[in-house]
Amino acid sequence: MLMRSYPAVREAAEEAQSVLRQFDGMHLTPVKWLHITTLITGSTDEISRSQMNSMLAEAQRQLRSTSPIPVTIGKILYHPEAIMLRVDPKDALLPILRAARVATQSVTGKSGMIIGEASSRVPHVTVSYSTAQQPAGPIISALGKALTPRTVVVDSMSLVIQWGSERLWDWELVGTVQLGHTGSG
Repeated sequence: MLMRSYPAVREAAEEAQSVLRQFDGMHLTPVKWLHITTLITGSTDEISRSQMNSMLAEAQRQLRSTSPIPVTIGKILYHPEAIMLRVDPKDALLPILRAARVATQSVTGKSGMIIGEASSRVPHVTVSYSTAQQPAGPIISALGKALTPRTVVVDSMSLVIQWGSERLWDWELVGTVQLGHTGSG
């Protein structure tokens, strides 16, 4: 789910990134590509543009009766490879994950991939990737364990192609599905 159209997410990311800029070894996520990864559907070698359009149509059918979902961001998660903003409650976005899985399965015959176990997954917005090994203490001391909590009402799901490695940010938005939208487009 691309988060660039949500002012509260942009503000939170900028707040965190303004602190992280003082540290070497941080690769900040561009505002345009702030996101919550829901499901990795497969490779562009395996999924055609026609199938992508069919996946979007099926996801729209799946989400037509799903109302926009309010979530809160603010808690900071630290990982050796990234700094993220946690999305709470963690199960709130499950309807979007289910829709993505159904759409992927019905069109490609595959269920897609979730990073980590679905039961232990923690939805998040990555604000920075770590590109150097360094002590976490000074970063945690400067950034803290939480930002001011912000409410975000997630009203769409995105299908994005990632060309090359994630940090190149050579991404392409294929389409967006609106929650609670009954139309065909």
